[in-house]
Amino acid sequence: MEYSRAYTVKDEHIDIQGIMDGLYYPFYMEWCRHAFIKEVLGFDFEEQARKGIYMVLSGYSLDFVRPLKKGDEFTATCSVHKDRNGLPKLHFKQSILLNKKIMAKGVFTGTCIPATGGRPYLPDTVITRLSDFPEMAG
Repeated sequence: MEYSRAYTVKDEHIDIQGIMDGLYYPFYMEWCRHAFIKEVLGFDFEEQARKGIYMVLSGYSLDFVRPLKKGDEFTATCSVHKDRNGLPKLHFKQSILLNKKIMAKGVFTGTCIPATGGRPYLPDTVITRLSDFPEMAG
């Protein structure tokens, strides 16, 4: 399942060259990913934090393909994949598209940790919802 959200490049995200500064691409992807996590995986960051469960990133890779410009209306996408080795990780494949062309793409890997410290894990509610999602390819 691929989830998507529409955004418009904000003026303050444009650099001196007239293109979107590279540091903002992960922010738009994060906004899309967080909406996906809440709407599809049923994990509400605020509610879970109050319960002492933090969902955090453990890493990501990002490739820039084409630049976005001031006022561009684009789509951020997100899909989740289970860890192929059964580790307590979520792998989010994401992209930013303008007119159906890839502008940037990346993979964000996350997990949950107890607020008090401890080993990474995935809550049972998330594991249950992941059952229908594919494993991350090698």
